[in-house]
Order: sequence, then structure tokens, then C-alpha cells
Amino acid sequence: MTYDEAIEWLLSFADFERSGRFQDRPDVAPMLALLERLGNPHLGRETVHIAGSKGKGSVAAMVESILFQYPIGVGLYTSPHLYSYCERIRLCKDPISGKRLASLVEHQLQPAVADETPVLGERRFVTFDLLTALGFLAFREDGLQVQVIEVGLGGRLDSTNVFTQKELAVITPISLEHTAILGDTIAKIAAEKAAIITPGCTVVMAPQQHSTAIEVIRGTATTASASVVDVAGEYRWKKMSHDLSGQRIRVEGPPGVVEARLPLLGTHQVENAATAVACANALRTGISQGWYDPEPAWIAEGLASVSWPCRIEVLREDPLVIVDGAHNRDSARRLAETLVEYFACDRALFVIGCGSDKDIEGLAEELAPLAARVIAVRADHPRAMDPRQIAEMFGRLNVDAEIVENVPDAVDHALAATSEGSLTLICVAGSLFVAAEARAHVLGLRT
Repeated sequence: MTYDEAIEWLLSFADFERSGRFQDRPDVAPMLALLERLGNPHLGRETVHIAGSKGKGSVAAMVESILFQYPIGVGLYTSPHLYSYCERIRLCKDPISGKRLASLVEHQLQPAVADETPVLGERRFVTFDLLTALGFLAFREDGLQVQVIEVGLGGRLDSTNVFTQKELAVITPISLEHTAILGDTIAKIAAEKAAIITPGCTVVMAPQQHSTAIEVIRGTATTASASVVDVAGEYRWKKMSHDLSGQRIRVEGPPGVVEARLPLLGTHQVENAATAVACANALRTGISQGWYDPEPAWIAEGLASVSWPCRIEVLREDPLVIVDGAHNRDSARRLAETLVEYFACDRALFVIGCGSDKDIEGLAEELAPLAARVIAVRADHPRAMDPRQIAEMFGRLNVDAEIVENVPDAVDHALAATSEGSLTLICVAGSLFVAAEARAHVLGLRT
């Protein structure tokens, strides 16, 4: 089996990310049954499980990078990817190879899935189930000691929520998202996220904007007899300086002070770093083998070497081209704040492309005050929003908008426009898919 054949087989199942086909189900029994047939590859190592509405991927990447500084094997499972499904499964910071992914599908996953019908009847797997199982299989084969797992959607019914116990359950900031699936209130969404908390684990609660979310997380932790590390209450953090490639930060908590160079921009990334440091310190008592001691210098080295592209990433300086995956009101607000605070931006040319289910109204309202012009674009993705809808929304907010059908042409058009006028900042946003396309075009990457 080739990599392409493996991906074709994986995508033959219901795939919410690409098709929007969400398969509702009452529990994670299909996933548990699959893992059982595979010999429970998710067990046998320390687990850091991360849920939330914002920042969970960044926190996961930071925790992975910190743990990699120690003489231990660490695996990272995240979603979505920018260019290849291999990015989702990292083994000691290296993406799994396409050849190995295909081998795991052919020799382990496909035979296990073939036994599904007599066990589960009409209850089918989804693509994300299978990708998650692949991650666990790879972690087991490599004998890794720690796994950092990012939740895909929600928490309670997510394919990753298959543990009866774990070391850390991390809840990053919670906001309204996927309301048709997770619920239409903060309390409902928080309950879905907090469902990853297992009896006796340590809960690392990132700073939360909503008091309701805090109440739900604490209540769930109490019921599970799980201790809570309140990052907002126990840690302090600040930006010390910054340039176009990153920032120097200071995080102070009960174990001491970490000062580090963080190659990610934005006040929200300083907050995410504080959460990651809290995770590293919480694992001091969670790691049982005795080979882990979170020295501040090692934590600082981990933060300095984190790699997480397309998150307010500067691709070139003249003109300044920035890509970001902001796709809803909250993330767009943080993007706008960063453009003002870190780049002294008062007017920008935005290239915007979104998924069809995203909050274009919220995104537009947050970015419009900085938008001199908008180029609306269609992402190369099955669920891409019609760019006319994007242009219309910005037009209602009195922002001039034009439509270009594909991302590379839109970026070239934006570069030409800035060379002829006074604008010096181009920002590509609206989805990770659009940001990734723009990044590949500007940097000349083969994807």
C-alpha cells in the first residue's frame, strides 16, 4: 500500500473536517472496540490530554517541545494538518513518514477495521477515529514514554477520549464554537471539554474568559477527585521584548521563574506558554519513572525550539506578509490585537478565505477596523466558503472587497497592490487551510 492509497482508504469513512459529514454517536464505544482489537496501543505511557476552544494546538506543541529536552521519547498527536496527514503524528518531533503510515494502515489498521461489523453492527468508524488509532500505534511501536494528545472536536465524544486514567487533563480557553454539535452556551461547551478529566488526574486550567467555564471545569474536577492547577491564579507572565521572529517572555510560578525566547508572536502565545510551563511543572509529580525534572533552563530551551507554523507567522518583511489561522471572532480579535501591538499596524490588506461553517460575521467585525482592503478568496478545500459571501460581509462594514478565485493568485495580487501603494502589511487569515496555501506559495514550498 502506498501513502496515497492509505489516505484514500482513510477518507472513505465519514470525515467531518473535509466533508462536514458529522456522525453523531452516544459514546466512544467504536473507538474503544477498535483499540481493543489493536491491543490497546493508547495505554502504557504517560498522557497529557488537551482540550479547549483556543490555543490547544499551540499548548500541545509547546509541551511536546519542552518534554523533548529530556532523555525521554515523546509523541504528539494534533489536528488538522497544513500539508500532509503525516504532520498529525510526530515521533520525537519528527512527522511519521508516509511509508510507515501506509504500513500501519495496511498491516494493522485495516485488518482490525475488517472485524467491525459483527461487533458494532451499523455503528461506523469515522476518519478521525482511524487517524487517532494510527497515532497510538506509532507511539507504541517506538516505545515512547509520554504522549501529548490534542482533542479533535469537543472532548466527551472525541476519538481521543479513551482513557480511564491519565496524568494531565489540560483545558485551554473555552468560547462558543461548533454550537450545533457541542451546545449553544459556554456551560454546555465547557462540560463537553471538561469530560476529558479522569479520576485522580491533575487538571491544568488555562486562563478562562468566562466564569461559567471555570465553574464547570472545577465542578467536573471535584466530582472526579482531580486536583486543579489554576494557571491564572498561580502563575504570572509577561512579554519582555519582541521582534518579527518572536518574543522574549517571563513566566513565574510556584516552582520558579522561566525566561525564554518564544518563536511565536502574540500576547495569547505568552498566555499559552504559561499554560505549557504549568503543564511541565505539574508533570513533576505525574511522571513516575524518575527521569523527569523540569529545570527552568530546560523548559526555556523547549519553548525556544517550538515549531508551530501559520500562527501569526511572518513570511517576508518587505512588504510584511503575515499568515494566521484565525477563523472566528475570538481568534480574529487576538490577531487584530497582535497586529496593532506587535507590528504597529493601523491599516492592512487582508486576504481572507474561510470554511463554510465559520463565523464570517464575527471575523469580519473584528478585522474591519484595520482593513484598508480585503481580497476574498476560495480555499482549495471541499468545505470552502464562497468568496462572494466574504466580500459581501466586509462590504456591509464599509470595507472595499474584491474576489480572487485561488490563494496563490490572491497573494500575488496583494503583493502587486502593496508595491503600488502605501500599504506595507498583508495579512492572510480565515482558516489554516488558506494560511497554509499562502505560506507554501510565498516560501516556494513543494506540498
